[in-house]
Amino acid sequence: MRLRALLENDALGLRLLGGRDELDRTVRGVMTTDLKDPSRYLSGGELVLTGLAWRRTPQDSEPFVRLLAGAGVAGLAAGEAELGAVPDDLVGACVRHRLPLFAVNESVAFATITEYVVRQVSGERAGDLAAVVDRHRRLMTSGPAGGGPEVVLDLLGSDLDLRAWVLSPTGRLVAGAGEPPGGAGPALATEHLAATRAGRRAPHRVAVDGRTYSLFPVRAAGRGPASAGGPGGGPGPDVRESVLSDWLLAVEADAGEWAAARLDLLHGVTQLIAVERDRRDAARTVRRRLAQEILELVQSAAPPAEIAARLRVAAPVLLPGEGTAPHWQLVVARVDRDGETGGEGDAVDTGAVAQSLLEEILVDPAAAGMESGDRIAVAHSGGEAIALVPLVVPADATEEGTDGDGDGSGDGTPPAGGAPAAKPADTEPAHTGLRADVLLAAVRRPLAAGLADDGRLTLGVSGAVHSAEGLRGALEEARHARRVAAARPGRVCAAGHHELASHVLLLPFVPDDVRRAFTARLLDPLREYDRRHRAELVPTLEAFLDCDGSWTRCAARLHLHVNTLRYRVGRIEQLTGRDLSRLEDKLDFFLALRMS
Repeated sequence: MRLRALLENDALGLRLLGGRDELDRTVRGVMTTDLKDPSRYLSGGELVLTGLAWRRTPQDSEPFVRLLAGAGVAGLAAGEAELGAVPDDLVGACVRHRLPLFAVNESVAFATITEYVVRQVSGERAGDLAAVVDRHRRLMTSGPAGGGPEVVLDLLGSDLDLRAWVLSPTGRLVAGAGEPPGGAGPALATEHLAATRAGRRAPHRVAVDGRTYSLFPVRAAGRGPASAGGPGGGPGPDVRESVLSDWLLAVEADAGEWAAARLDLLHGVTQLIAVERDRRDAARTVRRRLAQEILELVQSAAPPAEIAARLRVAAPVLLPGEGTAPHWQLVVARVDRDGETGGEGDAVDTGAVAQSLLEEILVDPAAAGMESGDRIAVAHSGGEAIALVPLVVPADATEEGTDGDGDGSGDGTPPAGGAPAAKPADTEPAHTGLRADVLLAAVRRPLAAGLADDGRLTLGVSGAVHSAEGLRGALEEARHARRVAAARPGRVCAAGHHELASHVLLLPFVPDDVRRAFTARLLDPLREYDRRHRAELVPTLEAFLDCDGSWTRCAARLHLHVNTLRYRVGRIEQLTGRDLSRLEDKLDFFLALRMS
């Protein structure tokens, strides 16, 4: 608004005392003060209201006005209640600094002026922001994004003083200036999913950690009517399918106090963000297709060479810039609805729901941004989603000679002096990858709210495999782990290959492919190492177990120094992540050797 608008409103009863040539200045806010130096609280463009309590002598006016002019305020309005009239020294100081000065009649409350200015400024800002939102929506619909959701969230903050964030269904930050206060993202997602499943009309007003938020669903195109506030609001008929995949816009404010125009504006913001969401989903199509092709080859028992060729295509897409071939892990997910199987005739395509969930679950919860899931390829078929997860395997930093044992002798003999080589501090193999027991830790509560009382999510995680030959076994292992998870209570459950202990493998109902996957996971790293370095780790392991873990007897049988034996056993533990001092790991190795 312009300063002259204050004079045009008779209800305010303002009289201009100076600065008529400056009435076209823009007013961006209002501030009431009686401080002698309020400059630290000014940002420019304010109408300053003062009762003159700061003025003790005529000499006080000049420094006060000089500070206001230096801060870039739009004008000064002085009340007449304190002194009966605005003093001439203040009028003179304002003239010298070209600062417009108004007199406020004692019958007019400062609150009346403040309310008028705020209403006018907010209305103009909302109109300007609505135009910006509409322009961005048209641009983003027809061409490349002009900055994405961050641009509009910045405008909400700068023009409407609204803090806002775009969150995933699990509460992960997609866009916004930093995380919601106190890490409230998962709690906000939980509240949003619960309200949506309960059929409450959006926006959802919730309180988290003493702060009030309004939650607006961001529904991707083609998923039914928009469910944000405004015309056409409310959950669509396919809410069970969309609720677990739609983003949400969280605004730190109580939308119940907003006018219809502001609700419409936020509805437009959600539509704008939905355009970016659709564009992100379109970019995932290539990765989804790669996963589908590879898994179809695996399930049709295609030759390993053909599967390996497709893996070589997938690796640079999922891990751009990595020079080494990755290891692979498979994750199987299924969403089961009461009375539904996920088939084509069902009301909800649970396979597609599981696919969207798996793409979100496999993203690091701390990874913000829209493109944080670019390394994930997920296919779905028959109500089941299957993720192909690449694992970066760093080069073996311990290799120094042709045998990999440090001195090039080829038999595992330690360096001169007889002391065993030091075991690296980090003995966990680089390809251990995802663990089911931590995969759902950050997302279990929001997902349970979205599933409500008629759905379940179960996941199974395979071990890591390093070649095409191991993928079928890994798939069966992940499926078997998911069945183990399904036997547990709870709406969201997961199980991993670590839980398929040796005694489970002895049970007759376990598929042969799972046994092969178990054996390959334990022995393949040792076989590969022996092939490359002639280190004889597998024969050493067999002899060590046959001697019941006796260092002396085993060293005598293999004609090795005890220190050399300890070095080899340490290398076995390093490559497999197992501990040969533990009975469970000894038993696993024993069974793997027998089944091989």
